[in-house]
Amino acid sequence: MLEVRNLTKIYEGGVLALNRVSFQVPQGQFLAIIGLSGSGKSTLLRCINRLIEPTEGEVIWKGVNITTASPQELRLVRRKIGMVFQNFNLVYRSKVITNVLCGRLGYVNPAWSLINRFSQEDIQKALRQLERVGIADKAFQRADELSGGQQQRVGIARALMQDPEMILADEPVASLDPVLAHSIMRYLEQINKEDGVTILCSLHFLDLVHRYADRVIALNKGNLVFEGLPQEIDDQKFKEIYGREAERIG
Repeated sequence: MLEVRNLTKIYEGGVLALNRVSFQVPQGQFLAIIGLSGSGKSTLLRCINRLIEPTEGEVIWKGVNITTASPQELRLVRRKIGMVFQNFNLVYRSKVITNVLCGRLGYVNPAWSLINRFSQEDIQKALRQLERVGIADKAFQRADELSGGQQQRVGIARALMQDPEMILADEPVASLDPVLAHSIMRYLEQINKEDGVTILCSLHFLDLVHRYADRVIALNKGNLVFEGLPQEIDDQKFKEIYGREAERIG
């Protein structure tokens, strides 16, 4: 279980990105995080694995307080928390398989990783993950030769290389068209349902939330303004999340 307690992030200059946000996520749940751009969704996800240091509050996962973990403890925690990024975060001049193998960096000798020295077992594992997301035939192409949807599948395969128990997906389909968006979301759904991996996924569109999420939290200006089931987002709640002038689509 993941428990977020009174999580607060104040950026330099006094910008309040998160304001005492608290919620729990049971193991194996698919949680959608919604809200306008700038509402705090990305900050929340990045505070959970401490890519961004929170100002106050706690993140407890499987009994470990991530917010106070030592560098060594944090490295062990991050092994099991995969991250999927909106802009893919690939090394574009490198081969696809090299990008996927980066998911094993928490498990191998750091010196070996600098020279891309991975075991044959890890290489075969990387090929299996690429096959799982349907692009095994792209393994030895450069990452910048792939389409946006294919690049995001590389990002998912990289996260799977960690043998994750939780994946944080930071607006993974924001830069993709609707057809590709559903294909990426289906891979995340498969990982959630078949592997039992907890998914926290920030999303913009309610149709995706209704189709894929078990539960939803919503942020507005860093405040938690809704927590519940997707179907509980009625017109009044929608306006509270997105503003009075927002038009509901999906």
